[in-house]
This record gives sequence, structure tokens and C-alpha cells, in this order.
Amino acid sequence: MKVIVLGAGIIGVTSAYQLAKAGHEVIVIDRQQAPALETSFANAGEVSFGYCSPWAAAGIPLKAMKWLFMKHAPLILRPKLDRAMLSWLVKMLANCNAKRYAINKSRMLRLADYSRASIAALREETGIAYDERMQGTLQLFRTQQQLDASGKDVAALAADGIPYEVLDRDGCIRAEPALAHVREKIVGGLLTPKDETGDCFKFADALARKATDLGVRFSYLTGINGLDVEGGRVRAVITDKGRVPADVVVVALGSYSPLLMKPLGVRLPVYPVKGYSLTIPITDAARAPESTVMDETYKIAITRLGNRIRVGGVAEISGYTNDLHPARRDTLEHSVTDLFPGGDVSRSTFWSGLRPMTPDGTPVIGATKIGGLYLNTGHGTLGWTMSSGSARVIADLVSGRTPDIDATDLAVARYS
Repeated sequence: MKVIVLGAGIIGVTSAYQLAKAGHEVIVIDRQQAPALETSFANAGEVSFGYCSPWAAAGIPLKAMKWLFMKHAPLILRPKLDRAMLSWLVKMLANCNAKRYAINKSRMLRLADYSRASIAALREETGIAYDERMQGTLQLFRTQQQLDASGKDVAALAADGIPYEVLDRDGCIRAEPALAHVREKIVGGLLTPKDETGDCFKFADALARKATDLGVRFSYLTGINGLDVEGGRVRAVITDKGRVPADVVVVALGSYSPLLMKPLGVRLPVYPVKGYSLTIPITDAARAPESTVMDETYKIAITRLGNRIRVGGVAEISGYTNDLHPARRDTLEHSVTDLFPGGDVSRSTFWSGLRPMTPDGTPVIGATKIGGLYLNTGHGTLGWTMSSGSARVIADLVSGRTPDIDATDLAVARYS
């Protein structure tokens, strides 16, 4: 079949590669001049199969109130007259309870664990390099209260058979030796040893070249104006360069996916939550992380990428804006210099991207009510983590095969 993938971020590129492997004729359409130049470009760099949790949880509304008065808050809400924002917030609040958290986390862990195996297979068959490391994620707790509260995550990891270790202060230092310089600032941590790190942009760029070798065509600098739907089935993509016929269309446009779906009557509760990052050259390796450390206090990931430190975090709900706020930079700098002062912050690169978040944290993968129209979007902060597994699921569904994991509760129909 002729399949058009909309979007050349990490989700679109991995989808195109797997669809081509499945024997389809694939075209990728994107407005940028190359792959992974938007949200996938400078994310936190963590591939977190174990550290994989929905933001909506019991206690989050109370925490959000406290964060309003924090100088370095992990969540910033900039309200505006936006019906989509209000609707998304209401739906997220409805998921802030223990029952929904357990369901949503189980879904996310199922997909993430499948993606762990998928990216390993992809790495073996392609041989691509992307500053990858396989040394796990350390969720770092600065207070005993944080350590005690990790019990719900430990229970979910155990229930799904995901390896983990609860560490004391000395255990954290064994995992990340540079923490010895700040041992008095930490009380313990939760290590998920199967997690990985890597440069998402480098991976997507290399995989796009492999996809081209398989016959995938990339149509860059092409605006997407809409979809041609006739008789209940998608027939073509309407671009600023003309009409492109297709048998199947896979929408992987991240935060912009609901804007394309709305005129077709498909309600997709995905909303942009802006994240920020710093990329810092390492000047003292002994004071730099070995893998990924998640600073639980500020919800900031500090990751080693070759000779760089990538610091990613902050959740800013402010709509479709990509402006860079100096206060967010201050928060990232505060976290990394407090724990790992082994980089030259004065030479850092400041960046922001729009994470496509669903209210329940789980991405939307699968068919829609329109024939031939599929979604692979809404991965939030975990697009890099879940990309390879999501791509295999969507390729199987498009090809009429049963995916290796249960994907029935990943489709948009769960919101009906």
C-alpha cells in the first residue's frame, strides 16, 4: 500500500522505517528541511523504559498549588482563553487518582518495555550510533518524603516485571560516582538499570538515511493543509505543493495532530506542554553524570551524551508558543550546577520544544473512525523512549497484523 506519514520527528521516522520494512511504499511529509528539527531535536536524551510514569497522579493537584510559589518550579501554568487547554486540564485532573494512575502506568510500561526490545533489535540491524549508553536511570531523592513516596512506582515496576533497585545514599554514589561531591544533598534513589541514554536527533537523522535506503521518500519543506476524506475513507493529503494520494495516512505530528484531526470530527485530547533543555560541554568528567539522573525535586533529567551534558525538564502549559524564558534556564542551571558542576554552563545552548501530552500520559496509537487514517502521537516526554515500539505497533496495525503487545487500549477510541 501507499502510506503517507505526516511528521518527520522521532515518531514519524521510526514509523516510516518499520512501514517500509513491512513492504509498503512510504512517503514522509514535513515542514522542516530535515528530520527531527522540532520536539525531537534537543530533548533530555533519556530512554526511560523503567522511569515511565503518567504526570496525572493522586496528590499532583496539591503539589501543583505548592509549585506556584517555588522559584524553580517543575510546572508552570500560563492560563489563557483556550478551550482546548481548559478541556485538557479537566481531563488530566480526572486522571489524578490512584486507580487511574495504576491503569495508565501499566499501559505505559507495557509499551515502553516493548520499545526497549524494539530499539535493541533496531540497533543491531542498522548499526547506527547516537552517543548511546546503557547504564540506567537514577531517580534521585533529596528528601526522605520523596523516597517514601516512590513506593507506588516500585509496586508498579514489580507488577510489570521491570527491573529496579531502591538505593541508599551510598548506593546512589556507586551508580553515579560524581554524586560523592554532593552526598549530603541526597538521601537515596530508585535505579532502573535497563534504561538507556542517547541523542534523539542523531538517532532520527541516521535512521532517516536507513529508511531512504529502504525506499522511503522524504518530502521536506512541505506544508500540510488538510486531508481529503471521501466516503468515510482518507484519499489524499493536501499540501502547499499539491494533492498527494494515499491508501493510508499515519498522523505523527506531535502537538499539532489535533489541529489536523479537528475538522474531520476526530477529538484528540493532545495538548502541547513546553519543555526546555540546556546542552553543556563537559569540562570535568569526574563531576559529570555517567548516565541519566532524574532530580526528583525539580523533575529535571541530567544526561550524559558523549562529551556533553543534556539537562531537560520543566513543564510549561502555555499553548503553542516556543519562546525561551530566562527563568526556565535558571531552573535548569540551578539543578545541574547543584549536583554536577562538571560542565561549562556559560557555553551552553538553550532550547525549547512542545511535548504532545495526553491527559492520561499514554500515547494514542491506532486506527480512527475514518478508514485508512491512523494516529501515532501523544507520547509527551516519552516519545524517544516509546518510539521504536510505537512504530512496530503502527506498522503491524496498518499491515493487518496483530501487534506483539495488546494495543487495543492505546487507540483514540478509549476517550469515547
